Amino acid sequence: MAVAIAFTGMSNSGKTTLIEKIATILVPEYRVAIIKNDPKDKAVFDTEGKDSHKFSATGAEVAVASPTRTTYFSQKPKSFEETVAMFGNVDIVLVEGLKTLPLPRICIARGELDKSYLNFCEAVAIDESLDASKLDLPKNIDILPLNEPKKVIEWIWKNAKEI
Repeated sequence: MAVAIAFTGMSNSGKTTLIEKIATILVPEYRVAIIKNDPKDKAVFDTEGKDSHKFSATGAEVAVASPTRTTYFSQKPKSFEETVAMFGNVDIVLVEGLKTLPLPRICIARGELDKSYLNFCEAVAIDESLDASKLDLPKNIDILPLNEPKKVIEWIWKNAKEI
């Protein structure tokens, strides 16, 4: 059985950096999967002219297999459940974005906190650029130290949703 947790926040708030740190700590002991949302459909996965790009441009579902990894290019949107199933047997799924998913969520904030994210979050991870005592957060939202990923991981294990 796996668990999942999501991360949200403004651009350049540190979401990717925190997820990288968490994954690096967890990977030696756990099977970790990461799902990143690309709401503007602007991610680039291959270089034009390469075989995988040519194959993907046909509209086909494409897998590129090598001795060390498999990369899957899909031309169809997948549900959260379908995406997780593609990973196979994992222990934890870390999701960046996808704020409509019903998952426990950590909002990442540096410099400023966009309070519109609070409707989707159970915790806020902040650094020293924000004074927690001045944030006026609802009492049900936990405050986590953004630069202490092990403490964030402790919160995750207590609050992640079984999937």
